[in-house]
Amino acid sequence: MSKVPRTMENFKHCKCLSCPSYTTKCKLKEVPRDLVKMVEGVDKADHIDGMFCAFGKSECITEIKSCICMTCKNAEKYGLVAGFYCVHGSAE
Repeated sequence: MSKVPRTMENFKHCKCLSCPSYTTKCKLKEVPRDLVKMVEGVDKADHIDGMFCAFGKSECITEIKSCICMTCKNAEKYGLVAGFYCVHGSAE
């Protein structure tokens, strides 16, 4: 289980959707599906393509352009140090 809880508060701090590695193509493909899951509750979702430190690696990102994980409030709050959660998986 990730050290970052899957909460709406943490999702509001998330910067994954503005990451250069998370392309417009990924947003168009994943965001509509993920919005439905968020309505049901972030804490109940098995995977959301975002907040990768909590949900695990992206199902869409195929090329790393850069990493902004360490600029996120969740990184500071939960003592994250690795980054690149979108391709490596959740913070444990």
